[in-house]
Parts: sequence; structure tokens; C-alpha cells
Amino acid sequence: MLVDSPPEASAESAPAPPNRRAIRSAGLLVSVCVLLLVVVASIAVGAKQMSLDQVWHGLFQDTGTYGDVVVGERLSRTLLGVLVGVALGLAGAVLQALTRNPLADPGLLGINLGASAAVVTAISFFGVTSLSGYVWFAFAGAAVVGAAVYALGGTRNATPVRLALAGTALSAALYGYLQAVMITDNAALNKMRFWTVGSLASAKTETILQVLPFLVVGIVLALGLARPLNAMAMGDDTARALGAHLNRTRALSMAAATLLCGAATAACGPIMFVGLMVPHVVRSFTGPDMRWILPYAAILSPVLLLGADVIGRVVARPAELQVGIITALIGAPVFIFLVRRRRLAQL
Repeated sequence: MLVDSPPEASAESAPAPPNRRAIRSAGLLVSVCVLLLVVVASIAVGAKQMSLDQVWHGLFQDTGTYGDVVVGERLSRTLLGVLVGVALGLAGAVLQALTRNPLADPGLLGINLGASAAVVTAISFFGVTSLSGYVWFAFAGAAVVGAAVYALGGTRNATPVRLALAGTALSAALYGYLQAVMITDNAALNKMRFWTVGSLASAKTETILQVLPFLVVGIVLALGLARPLNAMAMGDDTARALGAHLNRTRALSMAAATLLCGAATAACGPIMFVGLMVPHVVRSFTGPDMRWILPYAAILSPVLLLGADVIGRVVARPAELQVGIITALIGAPVFIFLVRRRRLAQL
């Protein structure tokens, strides 16, 4: 397991100089502007070429024409992309802080595999065929695995290492179950083959409304954990001395990550590298203070996700590549480069 060096972690409690705070605030404003530009591109650019006049007409003067319908679908897709991006970015940042591992992501604790196993169970054993049915099974699977990881990691004496080991063990078992069901059930294999890639193509208002309450609760909970996670980064003994409630913080962190990852995976399937790469990149220029990492991750993760979705719609016209494929193609080489440049200590 890899962790940031102790001197960097200990710097979390020190207040940033005024000029550095101003730079970070300006950076947040720039990040918001970039996100707005990507949102516009996500609505205006796609497999079907459209002029800005057509996009404007579809947004504000919808008459039910084919072009207006396409704009409406892109709007739903973009909104879901923003929500899922925020969820994955915050979940990745929280899990990295919780496990003290800058390379952690939702897959480390088995949450994505829990959702996938629940979906394949719904398809194979309960005959679920609609996306609206997948959502609830996927979320339930993520929630059950999140609770199991926390229980196996020790509810009263949980440590980052125990949580990571519990997640790895459950992931191995779930992966075996997933492959066994898919091999023996062709219908499950055909449906899961598309879902497991990760895609925003099936975005619908109904799906957004189903996952929105869980995402909102998870986002609020994650943002509220910034200070406790800062204290925990300095070690359990120091955190206790500062008055931090370690078990409560770990439980709430697991709850936030489960809500965010479960809802995002339920809506779009498991999308890799967003929750892993963005918080890691953000930490390289904000420092280890979670009060800055979380907002930056929440803004820049949708930039990466929507940007990848736009690329996938353009490079394969008139077809499209799923966003999960593009994030993997972009994320893998970039992340390898970042890891090779950055000094990381072995635990």
C-alpha cells in the first residue's frame, strides 16, 4: 500500500498563507469556468452535428422536433455526468484520506464490485431487464459491501490497513461470483458486457431522480468530513489528542463513499480512474488539506468525465465510444506518469 510522506501529512493542520489561499480560491474560480465550458461542449457537441442556434432552440424553445429531442437527451446526459463526476471525485478523495493511500479508489474497498454483483444477480435470478431496476440492486449491493468492509475491518478498532484488506478480500470473492454467473448465463453476460464498461448514454430524467437523493446526502456528508479527515491524516494518537472521534469519522466516511459510489455506479456502471486520478492530481497542487482537496475534486472530476464523454461521441461518429473506455485510455498513461514523478512511501 502506498501513502504520502509523513511531513506532507503533518502540514495539514498549518493554515495556508494569505497569498496561497488567494491562489487556491482563484484556482477554484477558474475550475468552475472550465466546468461550465465543458458543460456547454457536452450539450453542443456529439455524434450528431448541431449548430449553436439549434442547441439554443432545443434548450429554450422545445417544439418536439428531432433536433430538440437530441438536445434534451444531451442535457440529461450532461446533468448526470456532472452529478456522477462530483460523486466519484469526492468518493475517491474521501477513500484516499480514510485509507491514507493516495492511490485508493472505490474499487479498493470493493464497492464497485458489490454493485456489479448485485446487478448480475438481478439479471440472472430475478429477470430484471430495465435500467430503473438495475439502479436499486446496484445501490443495495454497494451499500451491503460497504457495510461489510467496515464490519470486517473492525467497527471499534478499524484501521486503514484493515479496511483495505477487508475490501481486497471481498473484491476477490465478488469477482469470482460475478464471473461464475456470467459464464453460466448468456443473457446476464450480454447485458453486463455493456453495463460494466461505464456509460452515460442511457441517462434519463427518471434515473437522475432515483439517484439524486443519495448523491445529495453523500456530497453533503463528504464535504463535512474535511476537518476530521485532516486530523486523522496526522495519525490516530495525534487525532485523538486533537479531539477527533476516529470511529465516527471512519463510519461516516464509509457511509459517504458508499452513498456516492453506489449511486454513481448504479446510474452509469463502474467508471474507472476518475475517483482515482483527480483527487491525486488535485493533491499535487493544493497540498494535503482536505478543505481544498474536496472542493477541487468535486469540480474537476466532472470536467474529466464530461470531457471524456464528448471525446467518445466525436472520435467514432456516427457511433460512439463509452465514457468508461475513454477515461481508461486517458487515465492510465497520465496516472502512470504522475506516479513515476511523485515520491511515494511504502507502508
